Amino acid sequence: MSNPIRLIPLGRRNQPICFVGFISVELRMQASALVKSGVSCSSSGFQNRRVLGESGRRLGLGKLRMTERSGFCGLSFGSEIMETEMRRVRLGFDGVSRSSANYKSLKTHAYDEDVGDVVPAKPNNKSSGTVLPFVGVACLGAILFGYHLGVVNGALEYLSKDLGILENTVVQGWIVSTLLIGATIGSFVGGTFADKFGRTRSFQLDAIPLTVGAILCATAQSVQTMIIGRLLTGLGIGISSAIVPLYISEISPTEIRGTLGSVNQLFICVGILAALVAGLPLVGNPAWWRTMFGISMVPAVLLAVGMAISPESPRWLYQQGRLPEAERAIKTLYGKDRVVEVIQDFTAASQGSVEPEAGWSDLFSSRYWKIVSIGAALFLFQQLSGINAVVYYSTSVFRSAGVASDIAASALVAAANVFGTTIASSLMDRQGRKSLLTISFCGMAASMLLLSLTFSWSALAPYSGTLAVLGTVLYVLSFSLGAGPVPGLLLPEIFASRIRAKAVALSLGTHWISNFFIGLYFLSFVNKFGISTVYFGFGVVCLLAVLYVARNIVETKGRSLEEIEQILSATA
Repeated sequence: MSNPIRLIPLGRRNQPICFVGFISVELRMQASALVKSGVSCSSSGFQNRRVLGESGRRLGLGKLRMTERSGFCGLSFGSEIMETEMRRVRLGFDGVSRSSANYKSLKTHAYDEDVGDVVPAKPNNKSSGTVLPFVGVACLGAILFGYHLGVVNGALEYLSKDLGILENTVVQGWIVSTLLIGATIGSFVGGTFADKFGRTRSFQLDAIPLTVGAILCATAQSVQTMIIGRLLTGLGIGISSAIVPLYISEISPTEIRGTLGSVNQLFICVGILAALVAGLPLVGNPAWWRTMFGISMVPAVLLAVGMAISPESPRWLYQQGRLPEAERAIKTLYGKDRVVEVIQDFTAASQGSVEPEAGWSDLFSSRYWKIVSIGAALFLFQQLSGINAVVYYSTSVFRSAGVASDIAASALVAAANVFGTTIASSLMDRQGRKSLLTISFCGMAASMLLLSLTFSWSALAPYSGTLAVLGTVLYVLSFSLGAGPVPGLLLPEIFASRIRAKAVALSLGTHWISNFFIGLYFLSFVNKFGISTVYFGFGVVCLLAVLYVARNIVETKGRSLEEIEQILSATA
C-alpha cells in the first residue's frame, strides 16, 4: 500500500488558509514524481471540507482533507491534519495530459465542492516587456508594402509621359503589374528565409531589393529600367508581406495579439495614404514622380537598422533548440516574470512531437491541406472583391466620373482606409475575427452594388461624381474593418508552427498572383464590359465570401497560438 502524504498549513486559527499543491507519490516500484499544481487561497476558514478539482480526479487522487489553522502556507510530511490517500496511481509528467487547456486547469484551479467556486491560483500578469517598439519597426515593412502599391496611382500618367508610353496602356499595365510578379516570388522567398535565417535577419535581407529597386525607379530613363526597379521593389514587399504578420503574431502577447496583428494592415493603409499624399505636388511639378519613388529608400534603410537591434521571434528560437536565446528574447518582449510561463507553453505545444520543419509538399498533404486552403481562399476572396483595382485605378475612375480633384478624392479614400483599420484594431480582440470578416464583406457587397448602379442607371448620372466617391469610400471603409486586416492576422494563428512560415507564404502567393491579374486586366475588362458590370462582379464575389466565412472560419480571439494549434489539430 502506498504511503500517505500529509500536508499541514501552519499558523494561527481563524486566518486565511493557503493550500500549496505539491503532490508526491511513492510508487510500488520505488519511483516518484513531483508535480507542482499551483496555489490557491481562501479568505475564510473552513473545516473538514473536501478540496478535489478536475485536475485532482485526473491524477487519481483519493481524498484530501484540510483543517483551518494558518496565517501562511506550510508543508510537512507525517502530519495528521491534512491527508491524501493514493491508490493505484501512475503519476508523472509523461502521464499527465499536456493539452494546453487541461494543463492550465491543473496549474491554476482548485475547487471547493461545498460552494462550487473556482479560485484562480495565478494572477493574469500583464507583460512588463517592450513589445510595441519592435512591432513598430516591423511595420516599416508594412508601410513600404502600402507605399509601393499606391505610388503608381498618381504617378502613372506623369511617368508615362516621361518614358513615352502615354498611349500604350499595355505597357502601363506591365509597369503596374511587374511589382506584383516580384511580390509573388518574394512571398515564397520570404517564407523560406524566415524558416532558414530567422525573422529579423530576413527583414534585413529584405531591405536590399527595397532600396535598390527604389533607386532604379527614381532614376529610370527607359521602360526597361523602370520595370526592373518595380520587379525588385515587388520582391521586397512580397518578402515583407510574408514576414511582417508572422513576426508580429509570434512576438505579441495573447491578450493583445489581435490588436497588434491588425496594426500591420493599418500601416499598409498608412503607406497607401502616404503615396497618394506624396502625389499632390505632381500637378505643379510633373517631374515629382521621381522623388515619390526615391523617398521610399528611407524607411527601407531604417527597417534594416531597426531589425539589427530587435529580438528574434522566441518561438523560432525555441524550435531551433536555442533555448537561452529564446529566454532572453522573452525577457525583452514580456519581462522576466513571463519567461517560465511562455517556455512551458512552447513545451506543451511541442510535447510528443519531434517532427522537423515542414517541406512545401507537406502543405498539400491530407493532414494540412484543408487549413492551408482556408488561407489561400481568404486572400483570393480579398483580391477578387476588387480592392486593389480600387487602389490602383481610383484616380482614373474618379476622373471619368467627372470628379474635379481626382487625386484629392483618392487621398480621401486612403484616409478612409486608415480610419477604418484603426477602428478594426480596437475591435479585433473584442468583436472577434469571424464577425468582423462577415460585417466587412457584407458592407463591401452593398457598396459595390451602389457603384454599379451609379455607372449604369441614367437617373443617377447628374450625381455620378458624388456617388462614385461616396461608394468608393464606403467600400474601402468596409474593407478596412475586416477583409483587409483579418486574413493577415488570422493565418499565422490557424497554421501549425511547423508549417506556419511556408503556409503564410503560400497564401500570400495566392494573394499576389490574383492581384497581378487584376492589375493587368482591370482596365481591359472595364473597356470591354463596362465599369458597372465589373463592379457588380466584385459585389457577387463579396457575397460568396460571406457564405465561405460562415462555413469555414473558426474564432481565434483570446487564445494562444499553441491553444489554437491544439484545437485545430483535434478537429482535423
